[in-house]
Amino acid sequence: MPKAYWIATYRAVHDPAKMAKYAVLAVPAITAGGGKFLARSEAAHAYEAGLKARTVLIEFPSVAAAAATHDSPAYQDALAALDGGAEREIRIVEAVE
Repeated sequence: MPKAYWIATYRAVHDPAKMAKYAVLAVPAITAGGGKFLARSEAAHAYEAGLKARTVLIEFPSVAAAAATHDSPAYQDALAALDGGAEREIRIVEAVE
């Protein structure tokens, strides 16, 4: 079963305090689901239509594990804490094996 990658790109952070509350809840929810943080920072370079904004890359054992983590009650609590504090996009992609 191929690994999966959860890629979150932020267009804007509207409320840093909500982002901080989200992070306190999201990190343990993601690691409990088997996620391993590989990168989380502002993009070093952004090409084509990219934004030089915060990007998070998390490795999971599978697409199913990543999706289950996103849909878990613990992660949903983190999303509730974020409550519009950021505009972002999350994609889960299967690794090439």
